Amino acid sequence: MNTSSTAVDHAAQEAWLKRYYFTRAAFSIAWILAALGAGRQSPGIAAFLLVTYPLWDALANLADGTRSGGLARNRSQAFNVAVSLAVAGAVAIALPDMHRVLAVFGAWAILSGLLQLGAALGRWKSVGAQWAMVLSGAQSALAGAFFIYQAGTPMMPSIATVIGYAGFGAFYFLVSALWLSVASRRARNA
Repeated sequence: MNTSSTAVDHAAQEAWLKRYYFTRAAFSIAWILAALGAGRQSPGIAAFLLVTYPLWDALANLADGTRSGGLARNRSQAFNVAVSLAVAGAVAIALPDMHRVLAVFGAWAILSGLLQLGAALGRWKSVGAQWAMVLSGAQSALAGAFFIYQAGTPMMPSIATVIGYAGFGAFYFLVSALWLSVASRRARNA
């Protein structure tokens, strides 16, 4: 592969990641707003949102893995797609028992956080600006452990319990998108 072809591939991958990270942040923000509004008022809408969140994660990982060299090359994302689909089903089965739903979200947050951490570390050399995704993966795993702990307490969890988790996800995706944008602008101006 020649240098100009490598530069084009790098630029295309960087442009994709910026769009992907901005889209992930926008979805999470929209999900949070829906959860804060209708999700807190209607158990049916809350249930829909709780199942939709891991379904969206599966779709997003599928799109990113496919766009980033294929799922065979991105095994952590391929596995994350399967896990997120299974979690959506597990959440649907666990409803309306929010303690069980929170335990499922906790196990998923740990596993998906570790998988995100692996994907970010794998991209660090080729794309750069992955420190926020590394932090996000680590924080997701910690949040998952806390969700599992909370699921065992007598306090009744609700969709509001998951809103903070989605908020941190939105924050880290937005930071990553902005960081890549600044880095590419600096590289063009250098």
